[in-house]
Amino acid sequence: MNHTRKVVGLLFGGRSAEHDVSRMSAANILRALDPAHYEIVPIGIRRDGRWFLGNAAATDAKSLEIPSDAPEVTLPPGRNGELFALGDASRAPLRLDVVFPVLHGPNGEDGTVQGLLELAGVPYVGSGVMGSAASMDKDVAKRLLRDAGLPIVPYLTLTDHDPVDYIAATVAVGSPELFIKPANMGSSVGVSPAKTPAEFARACELAFRYDRKIIVERSVAGAREIECSVLEEASGALRASPLGEIVPASSHGFYSYDAKYEDAAGADLRIPAALSPEQARHAQELAIAAFRVLCCEGLARVDFFIDPRDPKSLFVNEINTLPGFTAISMYPKLWEAGGLPQRGLMEALIGHALARDQRKTQP
Repeated sequence: MNHTRKVVGLLFGGRSAEHDVSRMSAANILRALDPAHYEIVPIGIRRDGRWFLGNAAATDAKSLEIPSDAPEVTLPPGRNGELFALGDASRAPLRLDVVFPVLHGPNGEDGTVQGLLELAGVPYVGSGVMGSAASMDKDVAKRLLRDAGLPIVPYLTLTDHDPVDYIAATVAVGSPELFIKPANMGSSVGVSPAKTPAEFARACELAFRYDRKIIVERSVAGAREIECSVLEEASGALRASPLGEIVPASSHGFYSYDAKYEDAAGADLRIPAALSPEQARHAQELAIAAFRVLCCEGLARVDFFIDPRDPKSLFVNEINTLPGFTAISMYPKLWEAGGLPQRGLMEALIGHALARDQRKTQP
C-alpha cells in the first residue's frame, strides 16, 4: 500500500434486503473518491454476513461485486483498523485509515457495524451507534421527534405479538387511508398503502416479513415528497442543502423500491423543489433540528411530506443516516445543486470522520 494516500475501507453489501442497493451506492462512491488522495480497499459483506475483499470495479460498473475467489477477512477489536485475512497467516494485514460503511438497512445502518468499527478503533463516515440506531427504527425516531415538538404524521406501532385490525388502525391514526412500513428498513422495502381491510391485512403480512415491528401511518393523500441533505463539516458546523422534490410516476402510485432503483422513469426528481423561500428555509431548519434530535453525525437525508390541502404544512417523514449514493440518488444530487460536487462531498465526509476520531483521542 502507498501510505502517502489515506487507505479507505469501502464496506458494501450486507445482510439486509438492501444488499443490492448498497452495491450500487458503493460503485458510485468508488468513482467519486479521488485516487490521488485515497487508496480504496473494497470490502464486500455477503448475504450470510461474512466479509471478503471485494473488487475495484470498472468505472462504468453499475454495482460492486464480491469475487468468488476473494479472501475472507475480519476487522478485530483493538487493532486500530487492521484488516486480517482469515486462514492465511502469511498475508500481512491491511491498515485502514478510515472506513466508509456504504450499508443500508439492518446490520449496517442501525448501529451494529458502527459499534464494531468503534471497537476496531478505526474512524468511519457517518453517524455513531446512537444516531444510527435511533434513526433506523422508525418508531423510536418518531417518538423522539414528536417529543421534541417536531411535526410528524400520526402513526401506530404494531408488533407480531400485538396485531390490530383495519378499523382499529384507522381510528388510531384518524384516516381510512394508511401506509404500512417495517420499522427497521429503508429504500421502501416492504412498504405498501392500504385503504380496505383486505389491503391492510396483505400490507401487514408483507411488512412483517422484514421486521417484527411495523408502523401504520396516516396516508397524506397526494402528499408532496420533499428531501433535504444535511452535512456536518469537520468543525461540527451543519449545512442543509437545497431542497428536492420527488414526483413518482403515476404507474407506481408512490415512491416504491421499483420506482427508486428499477424503473429509470419511475420518478421525476425536481431540484430545486418548487417552494417559497420561507417554506424552503423552514424545511432546512427542520432538517437540521431533526438531525440534532436524533444525535446524527456526518450526514443524513431528511424526508418531508407536504399536504396539498394545506401547502404550509410540513411533516418530518424519516431520516436516513446512510442514504443511497447511486447515480440517481437524491443525497449527492442535492449537494451537486448546492455547488458541492461528489468528489468534494467525499472529501467532506471523510474529513469529518477523521476530525471526529481525532477529537475522541485527544486527552
